[in-house]
Amino acid sequence: QVTLRESGGGSVQTGGSLRLSCEVSGYIQSVYCMAWFRQAPGKMREGVGSIYVAGGTTRYADSVKGRFTISQDSLENRLYLQMNSLKPDDTGTYSCAALRWEPDGVSHPPRCGFTGYSSWGQGTQVTVSS
Repeated sequence: QVTLRESGGGSVQTGGSLRLSCEVSGYIQSVYCMAWFRQAPGKMREGVGSIYVAGGTTRYADSVKGRFTISQDSLENRLYLQMNSLKPDDTGTYSCAALRWEPDGVSHPPRCGFTGYSSWGQGTQVTVSS
């Protein structure tokens, strides 16, 4: 089992910055990918950024490329999302998620995109005002 806990949300004005943090605990050895998702009121949840934990390869949604950066601190077991040049459209509840996978000699490693995540944090609110 993996437990995730986000922090760092808040309210900022357009153009401001926030840094979200996700503390990871539990059976960390099984975590293969991690990602940040967000959900605005009345909208579907969408992936924001993902990272391949062992290699560090990242992917981003087109809407946040060049503004958001996902990173990890393996020693502290933390995932971060640095958000710059924030816009009102970035408002929503941000959650971190973990995709667990271990080699079994049969299945192929998953791609670290925005599907297949089974462990979720409770979310942290980000509000960007104009």
